Amino acid sequence: MKWFCVIWFLWTGAVYGQTTVEGRVVSDGKPVTGAYVKLSAKQAALTDSTGYFRLANLSAQKHLHIQAIGFQPATVLLSASQQSYTISLAASEQALQEVVVTGTMRPVLMSASPVTVEQYNSNFFRKSPSMNVFEALSMVNGLRAQYTCNVCNTGEIRINGLEGAHTLVLIDGMPIVSALGSVYGYMGIPNSIIDKVEVMKGPAASLYGSESMAGIVNIITKSPEKAPAISADLQATSFGEHNTDVSFRLGKKKVQSLWGINHFGFNQRIDQNADGFTDMSLQNRISLFNKWSFKRKADRKASLAARYVYEDRWGGQTNWNPTFRGGDSVYGESIYTNRLELLGQYALPIAGEDIQLQFSYNYHGQNSVYGNTPYMGKQHIGFAQLLWNKSLRSHDLLFGGGLRYTWLDDNTLITADANGLNQPSRISLPGLFVQDEWTINDKYTLLGGLRADYHAQHRVIL
Repeated sequence: MKWFCVIWFLWTGAVYGQTTVEGRVVSDGKPVTGAYVKLSAKQAALTDSTGYFRLANLSAQKHLHIQAIGFQPATVLLSASQQSYTISLAASEQALQEVVVTGTMRPVLMSASPVTVEQYNSNFFRKSPSMNVFEALSMVNGLRAQYTCNVCNTGEIRINGLEGAHTLVLIDGMPIVSALGSVYGYMGIPNSIIDKVEVMKGPAASLYGSESMAGIVNIITKSPEKAPAISADLQATSFGEHNTDVSFRLGKKKVQSLWGINHFGFNQRIDQNADGFTDMSLQNRISLFNKWSFKRKADRKASLAARYVYEDRWGGQTNWNPTFRGGDSVYGESIYTNRLELLGQYALPIAGEDIQLQFSYNYHGQNSVYGNTPYMGKQHIGFAQLLWNKSLRSHDLLFGGGLRYTWLDDNTLITADANGLNQPSRISLPGLFVQDEWTINDKYTLLGGLRADYHAQHRVIL
């Protein structure tokens, strides 16, 4: 017993005396980027793009705990004679489904997120009898997909009762839904392209700006790698609505693409209250979607997506037809919409650093008449931001800088100068932000952030 105590003391003393532990985290021989490796709440690190980690100034801990999104957690017993480790993780499909990115702009397990984020996957949309994301979100507690016009059926998404202007809608984490596009654009997002939707209720201005005072709806599109080779979905209702979704996947290991086409039609004039006006706007809409993903070294992210939407909708008196468009003899509201979206993500090839470039562009063209009152509008929005994730002991830091440029031209006084001449609106909105997620201990995490935007009229906005 005496010798056993001596040996145990020497072994533990050797382990505690180690000052550095390093190694690589892999799965099936490939590096696992962003794995969380910790000895204690204050001694932790994230693996880099090669799966490498290093912990210095070790405390008296004998077990190394490893967690990574999409993998089962692992625990390694430290050895007195070993300072370098290769740790293999097994994939976990269940853990992958619990990943959220909206709250902190980086992928974390839902259970570990310091911000409450609700997630609704594709199964939720398949179960709900809806044909687009606008209708499906009405099933979410605390969200209200509300029609704001009984004639043309414009819509907005409200969170906790606040008006739709305070809700920020993102596609793949980027503000692709513009102010003009939100009027009719929500219904042009078919469920077939959606992998999941993340909803964060409450303000998130430090990361996303002042448009997110009510909350955020982040629509995450399907990845080509995980999409089925071919998929088709047909829906019809007794009201005369019909919806067709077809998608297919192409490509090889390094480059894959997802193609999708959606058509929605509703051409039945319904007037159940016999007031002479249509109860629902008649719509004919087609949407094309294409997304590319590129496999790069060290599993660095690179993707590019595009979407085009054309819609013809009208509502008004039941005897209206296109020959009355723009006149006042028979009242009708007719809207033609052309919309193009481009968005992409690219991880910079800098060893040991997690730096992401995100960019998007959208064009929205609206040709509409409301009785004999025309509205013609065009809007271009360009967006780009750079994100840098950095871990320093118990702090997970996020630094970011972005620029949003908005160009708008319509036939209202908004885009006219003092003499009444046409003068398109041009707004540049640069911004910088920082966020610190401080893990105090295993039970408590403190999240703080600061953002500064610059507007030509309002100057610096904090």
